[in-house]
Amino acid sequence: MYSTLIFLHSLTRWLVVISLTYAIYRGYTGFKFQKTFTKTDNAVRHWTATIAHIQLIIGILVYTQSPSIKYFWKHTREALRNWDVTFYSLVHALIMLLAIVLLTVGSAKSKRMPTDPEKFKTMLIWFFIAFMLIFIAIPWPFSPLSNRPFFR
Repeated sequence: MYSTLIFLHSLTRWLVVISLTYAIYRGYTGFKFQKTFTKTDNAVRHWTATIAHIQLIIGILVYTQSPSIKYFWKHTREALRNWDVTFYSLVHALIMLLAIVLLTVGSAKSKRMPTDPEKFKTMLIWFFIAFMLIFIAIPWPFSPLSNRPFFR
């Protein structure tokens, strides 16, 4: 089960990255060119947040099943000396949780803005901040924090 969850978590990260990139693009072009916030823009906002929430649920399941995380919580002092274990137990989990909270707040705020430029601007800013946090916390093959292959 754990290996299946890891695979799903790895695969879904691409959906999060792609949907966030597209939502940021729509927010930027909509704000810059004073476009109307259409049903498509609203659907992009909604589905980006939904995909991120699905990824969060999968991540929580991975967290509860991970042998490294179980080890961390049983032997915290010793585990803190191992950066890879500490990264996944604390850093990755907390940054990702913060990013999803910011994305959720941004989605809700954007939905409730009275004008189209405000909707686009709100979506652009909040989603971009969430994207930056997510990008930093993903264990890319080139990441100095912790690295994993593009697919696991």
